[in-house]
Amino acid sequence: MSHTYSMQDLLALMQQLRDPENGCPWDKKQTLQSLTAYTIEEAYEVVDSIEQNDLTGLKSELGDLLFQVVFYAQLAQEQGLFNFQDVVSTISEKLVRRHPHVFAGKEFADSAAVSANWEAEKAKERQEKDAQATSVLDDIPHNLPALMRANKIQKRCATVGFDWHELPPVIEKIHEELDEVMAEINRADYDKAALGEELGDLLFANVNLVRHLGFEPEKILRAGNHKFERRFRAVEHIIQSQGRSVKESSLDELEAVWQQVKQLK
Repeated sequence: MSHTYSMQDLLALMQQLRDPENGCPWDKKQTLQSLTAYTIEEAYEVVDSIEQNDLTGLKSELGDLLFQVVFYAQLAQEQGLFNFQDVVSTISEKLVRRHPHVFAGKEFADSAAVSANWEAEKAKERQEKDAQATSVLDDIPHNLPALMRANKIQKRCATVGFDWHELPPVIEKIHEELDEVMAEINRADYDKAALGEELGDLLFANVNLVRHLGFEPEKILRAGNHKFERRFRAVEHIIQSQGRSVKESSLDELEAVWQQVKQLK
């Protein structure tokens, strides 16, 4: 029978790994900065397990992600900044504060009112965190994936009223940005940097459409990637089963098989 570990056991294990004399050499040399890449990787592995419906793997991946939090807390404790209990207290206080309709008996008319209160609380927290903040965009992390960050920027602007309330102008903006891309392409000596800027505007406008329709751009594109990959692998399989090479097939031949695959999947 395997041993059942508690949260305190995990914290004690972390301390042991960081022990100056008897700890693990790899764990002892880590810093707050060196862990960030691993944290991002572990978060993506959690998402991947969910999307692959690997629920057994999810348990392990969540453990890996939790370990990242424990690791950061241990490093911070060693530096006299805060400890794991402070992390727990901070998130608990935040959850209570942001959910007065659950913990304080406050009533909201609908989910939109709940969301408005949530954003108002977040705005208040940002102001308290940084009294020098001059923009609602100040604390959006710069290293978020670009689609996710674009979505977050747009949502944050919407909280102060800088947003369309109907779909037609959102779609019109996409057409406008596409026209600007084409205008740049059609110039005899187009500027590559200017074209890149116009393409960025077009992508940003598309994120806005996805957001207005109630979807998360990052999730939607991941799903699109998965669908394309699944179909292309099927194309490869069909071509190879016919004794041919994908690389040596013409575009027309590949397109014909692609249309065949689309009917199946």
